[in-house]
Amino acid sequence: MLLLFSIIFLSGMLRILLKSYEPAILTFLSLWGFCIGLLGREFNQVQQLLYPLLKTDNYVFVHAFLPLMTFVAALEMDFYVLRNMFWQILITGITSFAAAFILIGYIVTKFNRYKWDLQSCIFFSITVGITDPLQSVNPLKTVGVSKILIDIIRGESLISCGISVIFFGTFRNFGKWTSVFKELYTAGDMIVDIVGSIIVGSWTAKIVQYVLADIFGDIVTDVILCFSTVYLTFYVAEFLGLSGVVALIALGLLLDSLSFRPGIDITIAKFLFMLSFSCQSFIFTFIGIVIGCEDIGHLEFHNLTFIIILFVAVNVTRLITILLVSPVLLHSCCEFTWKWGIIIIWSGIKGSFSLILAPDVHNLNQEKVELPQMFLIYVLAISVLSMMVNSVMVTRLAMTLDLCVISLPRQMAMQNAILHIQEVIDNAIILSKTENILTNIIWSTVEEKTKIDFPNIVNIEEDDLSPADEVLMEEARLHVALIQMSSFETQYKEGSLMEAAARILIGASKRYGTVHGKFMSIYDVSTYVKARSLLVKIKKILVSLSYHEDKLHFLPSRKSIFRSYVYHIVFSDEFQYTGYIVTILYIYPMIIHLWPTVRDSYVTGLIIVNYYFVLLCIIEATLKIIIMKNKYFHHSWNHLEFYTLILGLIDIICIHLVRQNSRDIVLIQCSVISGFLRIMRFLRIFKMLLPTLINVTEEQIKKRLSLMYCITKGYLQSQEDTKLLIKQISTRETIFQKLYEILEKNKRDAVKELGLIEHECREVVISLKTKQAILNVLGKALKNLRFLRSRGIIDEIEGIKTNKLFLAKIKSLNNFPMTIPPPTPEKFLHNIVWLENKDVLIEFFKEKAQLACFDYGDIICKEGDMPQGIYLIISGMSSLHGSFLHFGIHPKLREQAKLPDTFTEYVTSGDMIGELSCLLKREVGYTATCETILQACFISLEDLYEGFDVFWSFLEDKVWLKVSLNIANQYIKAGIMGEELTYQKYLEENNVYIENLSSYCELSIYDNTMQYVLLVFGSVINVATKEPYFAPSLIPPTCFQIQGTSDINKLLIVRKEDTSKNDSLEKECFESEKNTFVKTSQLLIQAKLLNLLLGIYCLWLKTTD
Repeated sequence: MLLLFSIIFLSGMLRILLKSYEPAILTFLSLWGFCIGLLGREFNQVQQLLYPLLKTDNYVFVHAFLPLMTFVAALEMDFYVLRNMFWQILITGITSFAAAFILIGYIVTKFNRYKWDLQSCIFFSITVGITDPLQSVNPLKTVGVSKILIDIIRGESLISCGISVIFFGTFRNFGKWTSVFKELYTAGDMIVDIVGSIIVGSWTAKIVQYVLADIFGDIVTDVILCFSTVYLTFYVAEFLGLSGVVALIALGLLLDSLSFRPGIDITIAKFLFMLSFSCQSFIFTFIGIVIGCEDIGHLEFHNLTFIIILFVAVNVTRLITILLVSPVLLHSCCEFTWKWGIIIIWSGIKGSFSLILAPDVHNLNQEKVELPQMFLIYVLAISVLSMMVNSVMVTRLAMTLDLCVISLPRQMAMQNAILHIQEVIDNAIILSKTENILTNIIWSTVEEKTKIDFPNIVNIEEDDLSPADEVLMEEARLHVALIQMSSFETQYKEGSLMEAAARILIGASKRYGTVHGKFMSIYDVSTYVKARSLLVKIKKILVSLSYHEDKLHFLPSRKSIFRSYVYHIVFSDEFQYTGYIVTILYIYPMIIHLWPTVRDSYVTGLIIVNYYFVLLCIIEATLKIIIMKNKYFHHSWNHLEFYTLILGLIDIICIHLVRQNSRDIVLIQCSVISGFLRIMRFLRIFKMLLPTLINVTEEQIKKRLSLMYCITKGYLQSQEDTKLLIKQISTRETIFQKLYEILEKNKRDAVKELGLIEHECREVVISLKTKQAILNVLGKALKNLRFLRSRGIIDEIEGIKTNKLFLAKIKSLNNFPMTIPPPTPEKFLHNIVWLENKDVLIEFFKEKAQLACFDYGDIICKEGDMPQGIYLIISGMSSLHGSFLHFGIHPKLREQAKLPDTFTEYVTSGDMIGELSCLLKREVGYTATCETILQACFISLEDLYEGFDVFWSFLEDKVWLKVSLNIANQYIKAGIMGEELTYQKYLEENNVYIENLSSYCELSIYDNTMQYVLLVFGSVINVATKEPYFAPSLIPPTCFQIQGTSDINKLLIVRKEDTSKNDSLEKECFESEKNTFVKTSQLLIQAKLLNLLLGIYCLWLKTTD
């Protein structure tokens, strides 16, 4: 134990001193182990410390260190890259193994003076030819080389390592087999070994994904389970006679960041990396100790020469491998070039995988060599040389060949991002200067220290040679793919995207990301549509086969008592199930009939049972024909029953004739054939299973629709996230415009697909939306709970209990119903935002609202027509196509605003048509066409304005606020990049209101009460700079006074949180003071009236006296 912890401590200190340069660390550890071995030869105390290590079989070290290192190497590889380039990587790995096996084996047999036997040369060549999948890619991780190149190198290393381990495992278990297996170990056994190991690894991956996805799991438990599963998988595969290494490779490839609960993937990866590096440190130190304990006095200059020859042979082997497989890689991988080939040649770094198998070269050899320590010396020397030389060469060549140099388009993209960050910093400084508490700050120093200077980014002027639009567009396309994948992972971690949907979307992004000029659309992801259509066809076939009798159609007259009696028998459930029971009971006689050794003993019994079965079929058909008459043959199942009856009669006749003439071969053959045709009698069991099969098919269709909806929804959200970053991807106007058009088109296609899915199965979509709404609410509650716990407001123990309560509610959603019936049209009024779920408003419009139905292709409203009212879509989808979208901008300013010539949008259930036109009483700006059958709740223009009159000011303001929020979320959210969470928080707290600004009127903005000022309708100018702003846009915080330039100008003001609270407090105080004043006034009036009445009464008494 002292030795183990000394190695761990020393490796940790070396990582600090040598800046995590692993080749130098491992080399130093091997030299340190060699020195300890030399001390062990001289001192007994050190020898006693090393004795358990020297006597331990290498089998223990292989099964202790190799599984973890293999799993970590496979876990770091991208499964989607391997899937897309599987055959290329497989060919490269097999070629590398074969080339090392032949060339290094030949070098060893010709240039080694010790004259090892053939078996030793084969083992040694395989050991030296193994490329370390961990060390071969370490130099390339931090220099900016393409991820595909790194995965090709790692995949080839894993394949060669897997083949080598299988080869050693075969010889390790060689003595367990009989003499037949000792002569030949066929390729079929190796294939079975590989396939079985992959199956074990894939099933283990499913189990790990299921266990680690539990939301109640903690980090410690998940790390322990993941660590133990690695070794459990390895040992189970070895116990079954398979390859544990191949099983772990499959397990690591099938696990990714989506396989773990959000937040623990990084922790598990760091923990496994720490253990794998510790394993490498142990291996290099142990090998150094073993070499130091052996006699090294026989080492000569020839050994050094042979090591150099071996090192050259190893690199020549890589060269031959690349020359052989380069035609395949050039043809299949669009990014592969001769530069990549040079990097792959020098990436053949040897390391721990070769050292851990080096002792088996001597242990598995049948003929023992004179100096077995030479195997370890040569392997360690080649490993150290390749780590030190090849790692430096790979890094230098990558820099020299410009494989790690940032391209000019990428530099432009980074420059745009840095300029945006600098702009955010400058705006923060400007806003901070307005705060009174910060007036005594030296702002020049703040501006100087916060200025960003990125050394690797060059300033690109307009006069310089800038790349063409095609190059910039391709770079922008790659950025879009990366943003989309990041969006998919974020949605999965937030719980808004299912794991299966996230995997499909990320896999499609990586697949189409390698296609030059290809932007992934929703139709590229929809490969599952074929499966859905197949399920629909299967369901139609099953429904057509289902047996539905119209009982009333066959109802006999009351005069026929016999037919009435038969009618009740035939159409009873007991009659149907009796037929099923008879068919199931006939299974046993059929088994005996098909079993020759038993059939001869029960010939008479089988004939009698056959007679009874045919008799029952005759009775069943007769009863049905009596009731159904000639319509009996209109049903397919009746055809089957009738054909079964005919074949049964033919079978009886054949058996009777055979018994009369047992020597007629033709009759015997006919009898045998008719006996096998009895299997058709069991087809009616399928009729009993039809309802169950139909239900199962419907469930699968609903699951496919749910997955399809989640995929489309996730893709749509990624398009929205990408639109927020277009300006940071490229500032060139042509590229920006192309990207915007492509993203808009893909977004419209996704919205259209969503509408079609919702129209196809509304119940499934309603269930998904409801479930997602519950998840969103619970997610926000968990965020608030974490905030309160972090501030100490909620105790730790109570916080844990509350957290478990919320997690239990989230877990209970796994049993959420897959379908929910849609609400009635009346209940849809509760979903209108501006009605605020108030009974008075709902009852008012419930009397006015009408149900409108449209067919496919119907036009709801035409562009240029006056609005008739508002349509609240209940079901279906409509497309909105307009020639221009002016947002209330004055006609003289529209050309300056650069508005799009045309626009197309899709609206589905829950959306509204005609709100803005009704508010303005202006022509409709688009044509609404039904893409499916559509139902809508219609509120006429007269009824709407009647409601405005009844609920004056309040209702119209609410409608304007809802329209403004829709415009802001759809068009302006990109302008507040970096502050979306703050913006969303303010919206959730209702800290917004509408400000009206007439033409030529001025308004002061961005005082201490305003967080954002968004122009949602019309146009304004900055009074100070005369800079125009057109709707929809975000007015920058550097503008403090604006003037309206259109007839109607609407501003959406987002107030600060403290201001809204103060306003609410002031309002409450004002209301309380007002109520107090009113009550006091009422009391005074009542007192005066009482005094007046008393005075009148006294005067009346005096006059009467």
